[in-house]
Amino acid sequence: MKLNDKGLLIVISGPSGVGKGTIRSALFEMEGHDLIYSVSLTTRKPRAEEVNGREYWFISKEEFEQRIKDNKMLEYAEFVGNYYGTPLDTVEEQLKSGKEVVLEIEVNGAMQVREKMSDAVFIFIAPPSYEALEKRLKSRGTEDSEHIKERIEKAKKELDLAYQYDYIVVNDEVKNAADKIMAIIRAEHAKTERTIHKYNSLLEVKNND
Repeated sequence: MKLNDKGLLIVISGPSGVGKGTIRSALFEMEGHDLIYSVSLTTRKPRAEEVNGREYWFISKEEFEQRIKDNKMLEYAEFVGNYYGTPLDTVEEQLKSGKEVVLEIEVNGAMQVREKMSDAVFIFIAPPSYEALEKRLKSRGTEDSEHIKERIEKAKKELDLAYQYDYIVVNDEVKNAADKIMAIIRAEHAKTERTIHKYNSLLEVKNND
């Protein structure tokens, strides 16, 4: 019997290039999970291999800014001239239905989510070393040298914010990191603060019998 029927909001976050997307994909390939990926919105153009609605929902800048005005974003950020963010209404609907909602977002976005949904589970994905992260950012081949330099400088600052997360998982090996995250999710469901209400209700029923 599950003592916690409410859906969990799981925030997987970390610097650009740390491998958040790869870990998230490995997590969803596991058998027996009940996870839903919350697809973010962005105003940047899709890359060659990306599909609308899979990696991101690609929308216009005007549409995104209207959502900001209407308070329909759980979190958002602007980077290199483009907006990125999570639709609030979609996440709320999924959580109410008992789904395990996974967000894969940047560090600034995770800090915004913590302000609005403090009961979410915040997991920081760390690189095995700073050198490994820098090498990965440079090897992507999707941006010019100036944008790469900006991402590296941004990553340095974001690595210092790991202490604000509930958990730190080092991406030394993708499967190992995904296994750790799944263990965290299962443990969170058994946390006293999430289960005590239903547990007490069960005791009341038993005492009344």
